[in-house]
Amino acid sequence: MATKQLTIIVAEEMSLVREGIVSLLARREGIDVVAQAGDGEQAWNQIRRLKPETALLDLSLERMHAFEVIRQVRSEGIPTRTVILSARRDRKTVLEALRAGAQGFLLKAGSTQNLYDCLEQVRAGGVYVSPEVNLQEIFAPNRTEVVDPLETLSAREYQVFTLMVEGVRAKEIAARLNLSPKTVDTYRASMMRKLNIHDVATLVKYAIQKHLTTSD
Repeated sequence: MATKQLTIIVAEEMSLVREGIVSLLARREGIDVVAQAGDGEQAWNQIRRLKPETALLDLSLERMHAFEVIRQVRSEGIPTRTVILSARRDRKTVLEALRAGAQGFLLKAGSTQNLYDCLEQVRAGGVYVSPEVNLQEIFAPNRTEVVDPLETLSAREYQVFTLMVEGVRAKEIAARLNLSPKTVDTYRASMMRKLNIHDVATLVKYAIQKHLTTSD
């Protein structure tokens, strides 16, 4: 009996990158890219309508954050498995992606084979993290060193942090995270208090030092 084709949605805001991924997937027998999306809202609407087996979601999607897309998928009980595409590999980002419910964390700097391996492992029911990510460091059970203040941020605080340092305005952050502007302000204040940072310029500098922004 022939194996059923793997249906996939590719959500990536940069058209050339998205089309490149789609082209790579088209070369692979048994994969059917059923839709493409340029932002999170499009991705969510297509997932809800088509219910593909897998969705590749760029971490930096506009209009709806990738983690919010995953939350909606889980909330509505849609069986689509999700993979985060990321340019970042820091511990906090990887952990938050997996905590959000992603079954895969794929680095954009990885190889084509990594992409294929990820899809196969996720389809088989496993969880895939790019081999370039140091899993021993990510999941170290006994971290005796001084805790980085970044580690104390909640999932929502970290999402607000990552969007702020990319220059996204508060109103747009609220829209992407499906929150009220007042709630975003609350997370923003709490996040900056935990980091002991009191202005956006210093916040951006902090993110650049930790390689947590595309601006570096």
